[in-house]
Amino acid sequence: MTIKEMEKETAFDSALSQLEKACEILQVGGDVLKVLREPQKITLASILVQLDNGSTEVFQGYRVQHNNARGPYKGGIRFHPRVDLDEVKALSFWMSIKTAVLDVPYGGAKGGVTVDPKKLSQKELERLSRGFVRQFYSVIGPDQDIPAPDVYTNSQVMAWMSDEYSTIAGKKEPAAFTGKPIEIGGSIDRDTSTSQGGVYVLEEVIKHRFKSRKKPLTVAIYGIGNVGGGAAEILHYANNDFKVVALADSKNAVYNPHGFDVPFLLAQKHEEGTIAGFKGAKEITHEELLTLGVDILIPAALENTITAENADGVQAKLILEMANGPVTPEAEKILLKNGTLIVPDILVNAGGVTVSYFEWSQNKSGFYWDSEEVQAKLAKKMKTAYKNVLEISKTYKTDLRTAAYILAVSKIVKAQGQLGV
Repeated sequence: MTIKEMEKETAFDSALSQLEKACEILQVGGDVLKVLREPQKITLASILVQLDNGSTEVFQGYRVQHNNARGPYKGGIRFHPRVDLDEVKALSFWMSIKTAVLDVPYGGAKGGVTVDPKKLSQKELERLSRGFVRQFYSVIGPDQDIPAPDVYTNSQVMAWMSDEYSTIAGKKEPAAFTGKPIEIGGSIDRDTSTSQGGVYVLEEVIKHRFKSRKKPLTVAIYGIGNVGGGAAEILHYANNDFKVVALADSKNAVYNPHGFDVPFLLAQKHEEGTIAGFKGAKEITHEELLTLGVDILIPAALENTITAENADGVQAKLILEMANGPVTPEAEKILLKNGTLIVPDILVNAGGVTVSYFEWSQNKSGFYWDSEEVQAKLAKKMKTAYKNVLEISKTYKTDLRTAAYILAVSKIVKAQGQLGV
């Protein structure tokens, strides 16, 4: 077994270990656990794409549909060279849990293509996006399984996919995909919803964790893609409540104890493709960023960022998981023992699927909301979910992740029971 395969097993095993822990606390029977452990459907397909040089490349595509007891399957599509079946299975499971925690009437699914999108031209990326829809058309749709953006996919990719789906269907189907551009039925604020939703949760956490603070809370963010970069910008403008002192992309990490002018740093990243050399920044390693003495650490990259090997060095008082599965189970044991508060991914990064639900609802009704209404509804959903999880953690005297799983599993099991499963 390769190291890569072991890493992916860890991602799925991590998901299942939390499920088993919640089921044990809830005293849920073995048969129910068997149903929840396995996806309901797995679809694999080879996607043929004509490259600009005239040759043809074959890419592996995946769609895993975990559970639809609470509503249609829902989950993103990621384009990344590390995508494989184990990863997509874990992510689809997490989506089932996430939608239940937020009380959004969806199940869980996930999709992906094993590809390095940075090596594709815009036209090649469009052909790949449309090819994905042609291969998976029969298992997705507005009342069956609604995809959305994920790692290295965006509103433009959703626009191509939505158009291809409508072309095959022979009619406009705006509710078949979410995360679309506003001009073709997307929701206002969908592009920042994951970041903003996480910040809404953070605001609630601070009320309980940092009641007597007298200065801005220092923040380190590992990963500044759409989610991490969005969070950095939101925190930068948050009335001097926060000071973003460290940031990392896939290649570099930078530190400034006085805080960064985040919009200018992100502008450099956009224009030059790097954060290295930013004025006033000290270049550090990725490992050094994870162990800085900050108040808040936000892992916003891929899975397994914090492991048993580096967890003991983490000094942050609070970890806000904006990535999926950034802390391994072994690392979590160490962090909890050291008194670190971990606010779990299945709560923190659920703002995206929440506003996706808003978008889907707007597409279904043909009535669209302004930013004020979207933000009010998002804030209410995120803050209510956190309060529910916090209350369960107190009732069962357990950590927030386990509490979130208890909340989600109880809802899914109840729905399955009502359906006769």
